[in-house]
Amino acid sequence: MSGLNDPAFFGDRYAHEYDERTTLDPAPAVEFLAGLVPDGGRVLELAIGTGRVAIPLAERGIDVEGIEGSAAMVERMRAKPGGSSIPTVVGDMADVGVRGTFQLAYLVFNTLFNLPSQARQVDCFRNVVKVLEPGGVFVIECFIQDVTEFDRGQRVATRALSEDAVALEFLLHDPVEQAVTYQRVTVDAEGTTMRPLRLRYCWPSELDLMAQLAGMRLRERYDDWDRSPFTGASRSHVSVYEKV
Repeated sequence: MSGLNDPAFFGDRYAHEYDERTTLDPAPAVEFLAGLVPDGGRVLELAIGTGRVAIPLAERGIDVEGIEGSAAMVERMRAKPGGSSIPTVVGDMADVGVRGTFQLAYLVFNTLFNLPSQARQVDCFRNVVKVLEPGGVFVIECFIQDVTEFDRGQRVATRALSEDAVALEFLLHDPVEQAVTYQRVTVDAEGTTMRPLRLRYCWPSELDLMAQLAGMRLRERYDDWDRSPFTGASRSHVSVYEKV
């Protein structure tokens, strides 16, 4: 298995700087997810990472558990206040190797796309269904890939530029695999830093079919956590699937 496709790859490469580089406010996601379990209940986060969402959910009295491919990410979470009390399995999230059933499972911040193939993404849906209670829900947050940003299957962009540093982004697009391979390169006084990533993106309709194959149906879909309407102009979505 190549490094980019290893379940631990992302976390092992990014754990040391993940919280500093991820500036998105988790509060809207926490509010949305908590509203799906108003009376409490057992909740599972796939790719729990450093606990950005799970810890504030647990602080509301919700029984949160997690799965994470990288032990380095889990170590970071456990070093935070409240993080050590969240039971977390280190393993491939597509296998959903946990015990018991859950009222809610969720997978945020495009992390479904870290799974390397359509087959593994389907596995994830099917294994999530196995641990959901009847009527339980699976929430996914994903971007919608803009394929027009590529020229002959590639793109190069300058992300930041100053008198003593430059941050560049190199991308290759494979339309057959629906995959984008990234290399983000920073050159500064400390040298050259490379941050690789591969994402296998899905269209919303493809996700709906994966859910149907697994025994779920789309209950609702929004543009963002604020429940704004999903439209043809949306560049992301929050989708709620219900076990049938």
